[in-house]
Amino acid sequence: MKWLNHTLIAGAICAVISPPHVAACVAGATAPDWMEYVYKLSGKHIKHRGPTHVFTHWIIAAIAFTFIWDYHGIFVAFSWGGVSHILTDAMTVSGVPFSPYSDRRFHLFGGRFRTGDPVEYAISAGVIMVAIALNHVTGGQGFAPFFYNWGGLYDQGLIDGLEWKTNRFRLI
Repeated sequence: MKWLNHTLIAGAICAVISPPHVAACVAGATAPDWMEYVYKLSGKHIKHRGPTHVFTHWIIAAIAFTFIWDYHGIFVAFSWGGVSHILTDAMTVSGVPFSPYSDRRFHLFGGRFRTGDPVEYAISAGVIMVAIALNHVTGGQGFAPFFYNWGGLYDQGLIDGLEWKTNRFRLI
């Protein structure tokens, strides 16, 4: 898939789940591709959809950051963005490596289209439309239980002035 579609899909999904993490998720959605350029700066050449596109690496990282350790949700969003990149690349004819120990490719839905085909843009548009609908249904707040609207809580009378003053500049 093209970078545009990777960013649109990951950004739309993340905007529904946790709007403050969209930037980290979009960075993760493009990471498997730009990590190849970073690796090439060391003087070693790797092929596209090689070690940076291994499905098992990204899913293990996402699960580890989700359940074991994370810094304000940034690494969770980044790693799930990477998973979305791998899954969308798996829909193409080229596929992605499932494991570093296998030369077999992983294809999602049979790998029916090539990068840049109109189907790619239709999939992105479909994901965006579903995300907009879900965002409308959820009220546009997303599911971000750790980000409190301290001013709103004070206006509703749920917290007192001291608690608002103490927490107003806390992001989390």
